[in-house]
Amino acid sequence: MKFRDEYREGAAARECASAISRIATRRWTLMEVCGGQTNAIVRHGLDQLLPEAVDLVHGPGCPVCVTPVEIIDKAHAIAGRDGVIFCSFGDMLRVPGSNGDLLGVRALGADVRVVYSPLDAVRIAQANSEKQVVFFAVGFETTAPANAMAAKRALDENVENFSLLTSHVLVPPALEAILGAAENRVQAFLAAGHVCTIMGFEEYEPLAAKYGVPIVVTGFEPLDILQGVLMCVLQLEAGRAEVENQYARSVRRTGNAAAIALLRDVFEVVGRKWRGLGALPRSGLGLRGRYRVLDAERRFGVEGIEATESSECRSGLVLRGQIKPAECASFGAGCTPETPLGAPMVSDEGACAAYFRYRRRSAVGTSGSLETP
Repeated sequence: MKFRDEYREGAAARECASAISRIATRRWTLMEVCGGQTNAIVRHGLDQLLPEAVDLVHGPGCPVCVTPVEIIDKAHAIAGRDGVIFCSFGDMLRVPGSNGDLLGVRALGADVRVVYSPLDAVRIAQANSEKQVVFFAVGFETTAPANAMAAKRALDENVENFSLLTSHVLVPPALEAILGAAENRVQAFLAAGHVCTIMGFEEYEPLAAKYGVPIVVTGFEPLDILQGVLMCVLQLEAGRAEVENQYARSVRRTGNAAAIALLRDVFEVVGRKWRGLGALPRSGLGLRGRYRVLDAERRFGVEGIEATESSECRSGLVLRGQIKPAECASFGAGCTPETPLGAPMVSDEGACAAYFRYRRRSAVGTSGSLETP
């Protein structure tokens, strides 16, 4: 049964790619926003299945990748203090800051722990009242509700030794920054289905109208992505610029009302710095009102820490869709998963890591071409 299902999906994917080939009459550049979609595209060779008329470029949809260096440095400064238990999802531990990563901080004696939920960090705080427990709250709208729930529970249960180092970012302002850039070449977007499962897609409609770009909310399976591309190309060829929902099995236009209400209770919209995009107004979430007592930046006095990105790392151009990973001179040479210059080579959802894993540059490499390892 599984084989037959996979066969049917493969046949449907080929039919979808064939339809795109028949419909596309000129070259179109599309950007998938989600790092999970990027990984699926590269892993399954979906971009190679598409006709040359359709170019898929990769966007700032990996939360690890867009976390700026200075937030990583703030995490190091907090984690390295006596009496602190610093909790994080595992994908943040190898992201390079100005001086190494969190694994290096742990090697020097810091109590850095991997957790699988922010509520795990709350429980650790309850079990270690003599310690300060900090959770590294990173991500898009997808992970924000769980972090909001952790903040709410900590206050409701008087867990005074718990705080959040918050670096939540919002997708629509990033898309607007890309669309408004003079060098932009993106003509349509595949929007991240899991973000829209939480937030809906009403807030994308003004962007589609203002910039004249189709935006298709898309899932993560290969067939989802190819259907999303087909829907974008159909709009582009017809001269339409609308928001459409390919991922209707999960996404509703108005999103998840309970999750949105929780976010609005705990967080407020703030300016946020992004790796690769710089400081964007109203592009992030920060703790509001009574929840500000849980702000680890204030609690530990690290607001003033600033940092700059590596001049060798061109991941900012990758995150803006201006180049692909293999076009960076450091790709596969000075920058590998073992010696990363930037977060996109570390994260499982990073475009650079996906290209390295599935299309490593050939040993000769003089032409810059890629081959499967």
